[in-house]
Amino acid sequence: MELLLQTLLNGLLMAGVYALVATGLALSLGVVGIVNFAHGEFLMLGAFLSYLLFAFRGLDPLFALGLAFLAAFLVGALTYWGLIRPVLKAPELNQMLLTFGLSILLQNLALLLFGADTRVVAPPYQAATLALGPFFLGAVPLGAFLLSLALLLSLQLFLTRSRLGLAVRAVAQNRLAPGLLGIEAEGVYLLAFGLAAALAGVAGVMLSVMLYASPSVGFLFTLKSFAIVALAGLGNLKGVVPAALVLALAEALVSTYLPGGGGLVEAVFFLVLFLALVGRAWRGA
Repeated sequence: MELLLQTLLNGLLMAGVYALVATGLALSLGVVGIVNFAHGEFLMLGAFLSYLLFAFRGLDPLFALGLAFLAAFLVGALTYWGLIRPVLKAPELNQMLLTFGLSILLQNLALLLFGADTRVVAPPYQAATLALGPFFLGAVPLGAFLLSLALLLSLQLFLTRSRLGLAVRAVAQNRLAPGLLGIEAEGVYLLAFGLAAALAGVAGVMLSVMLYASPSVGFLFTLKSFAIVALAGLGNLKGVVPAALVLALAEALVSTYLPGGGGLVEAVFFLVLFLALVGRAWRGA
């Protein structure tokens, strides 16, 4: 029983980071209306920024969080303005191919600059653990979970309490009507895409300590985020957290209880995505 509860605790902590990344994808999809296959590359940007600042400047990842947020927001805003905005009215396939091509380009650029080796940010507290009765919580996963929760709550307050956040929600619900009220849709799109990238960039800093930084880490989390968003409902921000929890717990249970689970865990999101799509097909039938 203790092993099961420890496994569930580990999955719960990982769910925070999953929810943070997937919320960014859901935000860009729900507001801008584009399927962004390059979303994970903003996470990769945050991870390598954290690594470079730690390796060459000795900067603690905690201080890199704010820089990653700003850098990813800027890159996301420039990406929207230079690449996404011109194809907003293009067929969906063209949009998907553009973002997929951008993903491949950024991955290969990272390979040229950093090589294929994984890089880990190892601050002094990386291996620290906290005892909670018979259970043990890693200090870094716990901190990442709490920070993810704080960011998600802040985003929720922004979307529900601020005028700008209400404008974002209005554009997400109806792309034509807000223009009649003087809401600048282009500015809202840029803000939403920048925020989506910034959330992924912060998650990248966390993952550089929890896991690693590599050119392919972003693509892996893009796939997991798509599984979460499909399970939650396309563009449904409220469903992202429980969907992320389902995926994280499923991965934790597979890793602990299935023989060879460590090798199977990265395929769990395929099963989650498959079941989500089948379930939607049955409900729509």
